[in-house]
Amino acid sequence: MNELGNSFCFIGSEYKIKIGDKYNYIDLLLYNIKFKCYVVIELKITELKKEHIGQIQTYMNYIDKNIRTMEENKTVGIIIVRKDDKYIMEYCSDERLLTREYIII
Repeated sequence: MNELGNSFCFIGSEYKIKIGDKYNYIDLLLYNIKFKCYVVIELKITELKKEHIGQIQTYMNYIDKNIRTMEENKTVGIIIVRKDDKYIMEYCSDERLLTREYIII
């Protein structure tokens, strides 16, 4: 978590949510105190696929609808994927997708 920066609190790994009649598991759920928002992190061992974006947006929407309070900002999503033998972070929101390179040492 230190790699992400300050102000992050760990809420859970494999965080269980129920969508419809099916259980889903968020890889990591964090909370950022400074920005007053939840952060959903999905870890993938493949390159980014469009299905990953749909999955994390579904999780972000669930958190916003069922957990976030009116005083908190919208949930942020981060997808960590493999690309060219490196791991990169994909920042995901409803408005746009930004890419930042992230090397795990």
